[in-house]
Amino acid sequence: MTGIRKRVTIGFLSIVCLLFLSGMLSFLELNVLSRDTGEILAANRRNIELAKEMLDAAHEQSLAFTRLSMHHDARYDSLCRAGMNRLEQTLEVAQKEATDKSSLDSLSIVTTELRLLTDRFLARFAEQRAHEQRLAVEAEQRRLLLQIDTLAHILPDSIRQADSLAMVKSGESLSTAANYLAEQDRHDGLYRRLTTAIQNYMTSAQSSLAPRTEQLRKNAYRAVTPVLISLLVMIAIVLLLYYFMLLYCVNPVLRINRSLGDWLQFRIPYRPKDDMQDELKELNEKIDTLINLSKHNPNNR
Repeated sequence: MTGIRKRVTIGFLSIVCLLFLSGMLSFLELNVLSRDTGEILAANRRNIELAKEMLDAAHEQSLAFTRLSMHHDARYDSLCRAGMNRLEQTLEVAQKEATDKSSLDSLSIVTTELRLLTDRFLARFAEQRAHEQRLAVEAEQRRLLLQIDTLAHILPDSIRQADSLAMVKSGESLSTAANYLAEQDRHDGLYRRLTTAIQNYMTSAQSSLAPRTEQLRKNAYRAVTPVLISLLVMIAIVLLLYYFMLLYCVNPVLRINRSLGDWLQFRIPYRPKDDMQDELKELNEKIDTLINLSKHNPNNR
């Protein structure tokens, strides 16, 4: 392939192709970098959301457990179960989504222990509630019997029986209160262990960002490297193009112009260096032909 136009076109097209390829490589690498960054941020945000959900569920369960043990209000039974179920469901989701499940082992163990304690406490509470209801029914029956009894010799015995039953009930209430306090202490210890395990889960999720951030830094270098290489190569190509344009275009034109000017002014023979190519060589030959014609036909000058 010859010709000044083709040579210059090839030179500039090579620069354009190099810029296009480097731009595409950088675009692909930046897409990978953007995707990795989005995945890291999404995973981090998801870990924080799951940890917050578990902390809220643990707090809800602990509050209901405390109200239930202190006030013996059956309304908190369902709240305690709901908080426990919410905690287990969130933990199950975290285990499915986690890549490294070692940080969830201790949390799973504490959650299982808390589930066993909660179920045992709720079962005992239900039994105690049923027992108290039976005692209330028996007390109501005794009260009715005392009202309808008219015999004098039955009345003292009924009073004595009521007093003895009241003493038994009082003793059972004290024993139940002690059991509730013991269960509450065990629950408080498990709750502290649970919150610590959730905090460790959050910390481990944050610490796992360090190697992934290092990988992002390497990906950033990979995204910039093609641009730097293409820039250096492009500078080299531009310098080579400048050199060859001087060698094959600019310098021959300057020699032709200088030699032609010398012949016109001083009749110095037209002899530029014979190292021209393509159209410049043809132009040089045509100028030389015109000069020879003018020498043989002096009237046409």
